[in-house]
Amino acid sequence: MKIIIDAMGGDFAPEAPVRGALLAREKYGADIILTGRTADILRELEKAGCKEVPQGIEIANAEEVVEICDDPATAFKQKKDSSLTVGLNLLRDGQADGFISAGSTGALLTGATLITKRVRGIRRAAMAPVMPTTTGRCVLIDCGANAECTPEYLLQFAYLGSFYARHVLGIENPRVGLLNIGVEAEKGTDLQRQTRALLLEQPKLNFIGNIEAKEAIKGGCDVLVTDGFSGNVMLKTIEGIGSYAGSCLKGIFKKNLLTKLAGAMVLPGLNAFKAQLDPNKVGGTAFIGISKPVIKAHGSSNDEAIENAIGQAREVAASGLVDEIAAHVDEMTLNA
Repeated sequence: MKIIIDAMGGDFAPEAPVRGALLAREKYGADIILTGRTADILRELEKAGCKEVPQGIEIANAEEVVEICDDPATAFKQKKDSSLTVGLNLLRDGQADGFISAGSTGALLTGATLITKRVRGIRRAAMAPVMPTTTGRCVLIDCGANAECTPEYLLQFAYLGSFYARHVLGIENPRVGLLNIGVEAEKGTDLQRQTRALLLEQPKLNFIGNIEAKEAIKGGCDVLVTDGFSGNVMLKTIEGIGSYAGSCLKGIFKKNLLTKLAGAMVLPGLNAFKAQLDPNKVGGTAFIGISKPVIKAHGSSNDEAIENAIGQAREVAASGLVDEIAAHVDEMTLNA
């Protein structure tokens, strides 16, 4: 299996993508294509102790870089020789099985939509991070790709998230919940009320109804469906609370000798909790609905994050997720 990595995307590029590729090559035996400025990539390989390009790793030269300040809607067109555009073209042409970038989210989504294309019939691709819950994991879909949605978009997100939970996470009959401000049928805006009515008509979805954010965090569902605006707010709130809790606990355990001893005793558990909220441990977020696996790694991804994103891309590519979506797209399209 071969994975393309945007070697120039992210805060720590090209170092993190190159070193992450080397780690993944060693861990998974994955074949890698690094897109970017050849001279810069070779320099990073040399810093990592590689006097020549290692076996299983290729370089696809791309002299331009899509910057965060570039217009996401036009960046990939204006910079046709960028590491992002070159990589997506290689993916479209069947040269690899997946693509990863830690660069501009908007440019990646636009490029994936217009170059790699969506699965036929899918109205909008969605970002679907896997967030921790008290009982396991939950697919949050969407979390920022589509701030404004229609009921049909959310209907499709429910199917997309359910397929992802089943094929990638191994959840046999995932429970689908609709994020709302209450569980009652009349709660929410027209979007939530109309979407709830649509989801109740889907016999192939295990739809459990409206669910509040606090219940989702407790493990009340396996797939949490929402518009990208609300989903992004929820995701960032979870990240913020995790950071806040970590800082508070650190301060508590550093107060005196006794608290330091207590902290040492619970340190393994605290580290496990921290790892659940560490984006570098997760790897990235899948763009579901694109015709080939595309993974958005966090902008501040280090080499460990890139390594894990490669593992995630391999899982998605091997899962048959895209084929499953294509086979059932008519069921989630209103005017099919």
